[in-house]
This record gives sequence, structure tokens and C-alpha cells, in this order.
Amino acid sequence: MRDPIPTPSSLVRFTTPLARTLSLRTLPLHAHEILPSFTLYTYLNGYIAPLASRRLFPQIYPGLHPRTKVNWNARAVSLLQSCCVNAAALAVIYLDKERWAMGPRERVWGYTGASGMVQGFAAGYFLWDLVISAGNLDVHGPGALAHAVSALAVSLLGFRPFCNYYGLNFVLYELSTPFLNVHWFMDKLGMTGSTAQLVNGIALVATFGASRLVWGTYQSVRMYQDIWTAFQTPGGLPVPPWLAVAYVVSNTTLSGLNFYWFGKMITTLRKRFEKPSHEDDETNTKK
Repeated sequence: MRDPIPTPSSLVRFTTPLARTLSLRTLPLHAHEILPSFTLYTYLNGYIAPLASRRLFPQIYPGLHPRTKVNWNARAVSLLQSCCVNAAALAVIYLDKERWAMGPRERVWGYTGASGMVQGFAAGYFLWDLVISAGNLDVHGPGALAHAVSALAVSLLGFRPFCNYYGLNFVLYELSTPFLNVHWFMDKLGMTGSTAQLVNGIALVATFGASRLVWGTYQSVRMYQDIWTAFQTPGGLPVPPWLAVAYVVSNTTLSGLNFYWFGKMITTLRKRFEKPSHEDDETNTKK
């Protein structure tokens, strides 16, 4: 399935030298998705989110602590991005017949334009996320920075192409993100312990467990098996050990963070409904 968004030839020529240097052969075909999405998220975070928040919540947003505003703006971007990328990923997974026909070798070395499109949007977001997490480490914490680095690495390696198939599957981690951000916003809007937050909390635990722990672990095991098969297949494209290690380490870091965050999430949710609190909880991740 082809990328439905036309690729500007001038941008392809401009990014090709960088792509050759980094050995990311399909990167120029999706630079028109990476760069605009990074620019858009930067603009939303710096201008649109603060402006819209002041108008929609004039009694709340202006009085927030500066650190909380940083978190608020980033979560607003995260909420919008997750809804869009989830829709795109689900549509491509369902409609891309080339993906359905892939075997172990194709799942490691294969590539489709539509999958590259989704990974391009995801890479643009994770590049923005890396900049924001590194620039506000005291707000988002080292876990968010590790997540941004690992997620960006997985996204970019898909343009080698390497495990482009699985990169799209891992995008579905974001299915839980809208509920996570809504839960955080409810705390700031004085809805802690409410029925609405309880319903959202149940949806959060269900989607986080299903998409990140169950689906994510299953896809990780399948990916490890396919990489090992490709590594041992004689006469096929060899998998450089450094490439396999880089991808596996990045993906394992994401999986470990998911299990860690799930435990923190359960503890936080229990506190919310055992003893309602309006305290600012900056330890929650925006991922």
C-alpha cells in the first residue's frame, strides 16, 4: 500500500545525503511527514495549547504553577497526537494487504509506503517529545526521556527499513494515551474521585494493559523470533548484530517502562478513589 500523501521531490533530494549517511534508505520518502509533524507539535505546544487553555479554562490554567503548565501543554499535544496516530495506524493495519501477506523475512526487512507514513508521523512526534523531555527534565523525569529516545530509535530504524512491520504495531501502544491524559486533566479540573474519572480510569487500565502489556509483549516476542530467524537464514539479507541489539534494547526499554508505569498507575488510581486529592501529581508520565 502506497503512502497516500505525495512526496515532494525537492525534499527527497534535500534529505537523501543525510539518509545515506545514516543508512536510512526510505527516510527521504517520509521526510514530508516527519518535519511538518515536528513543526506542528512544536507550534501547538508553544502557542495553540496555552492560548486555547487560557480561553477554555480561564479560572484554572492562568493560576497553575509554571511546571504544571509545561506538563499541561505537552499533554494537550500528546492527546491530539495519540488520537490521530491511532486512527492512522489502525486504518493501515486493516487496509494494507501487503502487510497481511508478509512472512518472517518480510516482517524484518519489508516495507510499505503506508506503514512508512504512520512511522513518519510517529517519528516527528517522538523527535518533538525528545526535545521537550530533555528541555524539561525536571518536569517530565528521566523515564519520559528514556521513552522518547527509545521510541525515536525504533521509529527511525524502521526507515532502514528494519522491522517496519512491527514499528506500526508498536504505535498501538498509544491506544491508552488519550485516557491517561484525560485522567491527568481531570485532576487539574477538580474532578478527582468523580464518577467520570472512575469510568475513565477503568478504560485507562483496560487499554493500557491490553495495548502495552498484552499486545506489546506478544508483538515483541514475535519480533524477536523473526529477527532470530532472519539472523540464521542462509543466503538471506544478514542482520548486523549491532542493528538487532539496538532495536531489541530500545524495544525492551519501552516494554520495561510500560510494566513500571502500569504498577505506578494502579497505585495512583487506588489513591484517587480511596482518598480524593487535588494535589498536583507530576510523577505521572505523559506517554
